[in-house]
Amino acid sequence: MQLHQIIPLVAFILATYSVIGNDVIQTLGTFLTSNHKKKWWILWLYAAGILTLVIVYGWIVNQGDVSYGRLDMIPLPEKMAFWYIIPPLVLIILTRFGLPVSTTFMILSVFSSQAVIEKMILKSILGYAVAFVFAFGIYLLIAKKFESKESISRAEKEKSKKGWLVAQWLSTGLLWSQWLVQDFANLYVYLPRQLTLTELLISLFIILVLMALLFKSRGGKIQEIVHSKANTQHIRSATFIDLTYAIVLFLFTELSNVPMSTTWVFIGILAGREIAISYRLNKNEIGKSRKQIFRDLYKVNIGLIVSILLAYAVGMLNLMEV
Repeated sequence: MQLHQIIPLVAFILATYSVIGNDVIQTLGTFLTSNHKKKWWILWLYAAGILTLVIVYGWIVNQGDVSYGRLDMIPLPEKMAFWYIIPPLVLIILTRFGLPVSTTFMILSVFSSQAVIEKMILKSILGYAVAFVFAFGIYLLIAKKFESKESISRAEKEKSKKGWLVAQWLSTGLLWSQWLVQDFANLYVYLPRQLTLTELLISLFIILVLMALLFKSRGGKIQEIVHSKANTQHIRSATFIDLTYAIVLFLFTELSNVPMSTTWVFIGILAGREIAISYRLNKNEIGKSRKQIFRDLYKVNIGLIVSILLAYAVGMLNLMEV
């Protein structure tokens, strides 16, 4: 096997590792937090089963395209140079510092034209805004009943908690499936747009093994962002977060097949939620919530800037090679 054939496989493995360490925890973080007493492999089996169904279904109905059309505007380079490995390596480093970096921008930008990058940025900004407003509106209505200390304490003691446990697992399953439809493109951008059965099975095996490592470590560094938000360790709170997130992702899945940053949607959900809870339950905390929101925005914008710089750097290297 020649070097230019090895690079896509190595890049796919690195991208999978980096995306799982960064983006997956933003989708399954509340699930892991609220089910911290359960064995990690039980949670992994649930997530792995849904992932397998989504990827196999996409492969069958889309004639080998598991990205669900998200890579239609992003062609695979005829010859992939070694510098295409740089973005997932940078993403791994940033993830180690706990930065909620957008893997969509970090990975896909180096393959995309300026026009596609602009569309991804606009759709992601819109995603943040819609997520913020949607979450803010929902939590204005439900904060007092479901997010106050008294209601949380009662829920912990009630036998009906099992019902909320089922609801949270279902909402997580819905969210997980919608996130996969959006973010499979970030993994499979390094591989042919139509996979053979062998390529499908090998890539699926790699993803499931790396997911198992994440679940065993209970989320890693990025999980701290989930822990820092109010009540995320409680089943009811996790259920509402996951359901809100899933609805917004579904809306944007139907809007267009332009890739978008699910990280920005996630940050928007948490931001709208935090402001609404502070406003309804403790107005003295609004200033603190604003600081958290700006801190999270600062972190994701660092990733955006680095992504654009990487895209230009890779573009220049490609021109120099020609």
